[in-house]
Amino acid sequence: MAGSVSLQYSNTQLQTTVKPSEPRLVRWILIILALAFLGLFLVLPLVAIFIKAFEKGGEVFLSAISNPDALSAIKLTFLVALITVPLNAVFGIAAAWAVTKFQFKGKNLLITVIDLPFAISPVIAGLVFVLLFSSHGLFGQWLLDHNLRIIFAVPGIVLATLLVTLPFVARELIPLMQTQGTADEEASLTLGASGWKTFLLVTLPNIKWGLLYGMILCSARAIGEFGAVSVVSGHIRGVTNTMPLHIEILYNEYQFSAAFAVASLMSLLAIITLIVKNLVEWKAKKSFGGEV
Repeated sequence: MAGSVSLQYSNTQLQTTVKPSEPRLVRWILIILALAFLGLFLVLPLVAIFIKAFEKGGEVFLSAISNPDALSAIKLTFLVALITVPLNAVFGIAAAWAVTKFQFKGKNLLITVIDLPFAISPVIAGLVFVLLFSSHGLFGQWLLDHNLRIIFAVPGIVLATLLVTLPFVARELIPLMQTQGTADEEASLTLGASGWKTFLLVTLPNIKWGLLYGMILCSARAIGEFGAVSVVSGHIRGVTNTMPLHIEILYNEYQFSAAFAVASLMSLLAIITLIVKNLVEWKAKKSFGGEV
């Protein structure tokens, strides 16, 4: 008995005193390599964008971003984001609710369909809408008869962006709601609350940080989407060009300062999005006592 206790004590002492870790030299090498990689492929290009944007002075920069075509591209980009992000939030909540709160046939198929935009190229996503809604597409004649235009117009851009950003909110909420389980909702329903009241007062407060995080990722992708939008937009100046498409046109026309000026705005938006994302993560960790 004494021997077994002594052996247990020795094992416990060994586990508490021995802390396996990499040698300090190895750790420093890994840290330096990681920082060098980030500096070379992330920080340096970002700095180069801002340097190039102001290369010819502030007047050229202001002229580039105040150009009517640039302003139109900026407005369209934000319009598309303002439409797609709330729609994806509604879909993400509904999909996550269905997957985590109910058992039904086809659940795995639903999860697979949600992940499908991650697996296919954005260009293919754009081509799908061309095949469906162009003048020679599946619904093309019906759209022409009713004087409706989707391809080479704002609705097509919204649909293409909606498709490529579809998984972001749902994929944030599904694991979160699976972890939380259904106990809170069941307790609320047992106490007599309606389904809608249970959602507003129980489910939504529990998922608010995951929902906000998914919406931030969705908005970042919506603002920066190029491939799918390029296929369905038609590149019409001042009408269907978003910021990424406007930058491409300026660069192809050798208007490098103007292209980098608009690109610097997109980079600034990306930095702001990153700051907001980190704030949301910090707030979520604080709310959950350091565990997310």
